[in-house]
Parts: sequence; structure tokens; C-alpha cells
Amino acid sequence: MEGTNPVNKKLAATVSGGAVLVLALSACTSAGKSQTDDKLASWAKQVCDAVPAQNAKIKAANDAITKAASDTTNPPQTIQKTDSQAFQDMSDGYKALATALNNAGAPPGVDGGAQRQQDAVKTLNSLSASYADLKKKVDALNTKDQGKFASGLHDIAAQMTELEKQNQSGTAALKNLEQGDVKKAIADQASCKKAAATASATAG
Repeated sequence: MEGTNPVNKKLAATVSGGAVLVLALSACTSAGKSQTDDKLASWAKQVCDAVPAQNAKIKAANDAITKAASDTTNPPQTIQKTDSQAFQDMSDGYKALATALNNAGAPPGVDGGAQRQQDAVKTLNSLSASYADLKKKVDALNTKDQGKFASGLHDIAAQMTELEKQNQSGTAALKNLEQGDVKKAIADQASCKKAAATASATAG
């Protein structure tokens, strides 16, 4: 097994930043009872209600890869199956968030809100597509040849490093959307508070 798990650990270390993107939309909590427009509050609820379940899915996928990497007895077939499912779950999670944000539309009454919303949707959809592509590559790995399998995982880990740039871009897009009244409206939503609390409890 030597040569496969070290690479998979690199993959796990690289992919672990994925969940951060989701939390950019939910990390804020209101300091007091803020007043937000009813329409904006309704918009924020529609977006935030999608966050906890998808955040949990993405986090579980990250954890699955890390767990698989830490078990030195795992054969290539197990690593392949675990990573494939994890990438699928990440792709589905980001796609669901993009869909929720797209269906919610532009935040009402916010200058430039439509452009910021579409930028965030585009980034989330791009991340979803990238993880779907990684799933295809994992599925195509040769598990019967240790050398080829390790080489393939190395290439995937390298692609994950590039994907970190997308994660950073996605975080920036969500933070750009989450400004002013939008930030207050999101902070007031119980579902986003729940996601933020869960993130704090599991951090580190």
C-alpha cells in the first residue's frame, strides 16, 4: 500500500477547505435584534434554509476522505469508492446551494444585488462541476496497479490544489453578496445560525 495512502492524505488535506465556502454564507450572527425588510427576510430564509443540510453533506464528504486516508489498511478499491462518493456529495451539495440561491433571485431592495447573486450562483455551479469532474477521474483510476493508482491520485490531488483557488473565489463571491442589509437578514435566520453554530462546535 505504500505510495497510495500518502497521496490520499495530501488529497484529504487539500479537500478539507471545501466546507469553508458554505460557511461564508452562515458564519455571521446578529449582535442584537436587527430590523430587516420583510421581503429581504423572506429571501434570506429561502437561501438559509438550504444551508444546514448541504453544509452537513459537504462536511461529511470531507470527513469521509480524511477517514479513508488515515486508515493505512484501506485497499485502492476502498479509497476509490470513498473518494468517488465524497466528490459526488460535494458536487451535489454545491449544486443544491447554487439552485437555492438562483431560485431565491436577487436580494430585494439591494443595489447591485442581482449581479452579486449571479456571481455567487456561477461560482457555486462551477465548484459543483469541478467536483463532478474529479469524481469521473477517481472512477477511472486503475485500482489493480498500485503505481498507476498512486500516480492517478497524485494528479487528482494536484487538481484539488487548483480547486482551492475556486474555493477562495467562491468565498469572496458569497461575502460580496453578504453585505449590509443582506448580512443582517442572513444573520437573523435560524437555519444560518444553526450552520454557524455547528461549524463553531466542530472547528479544530
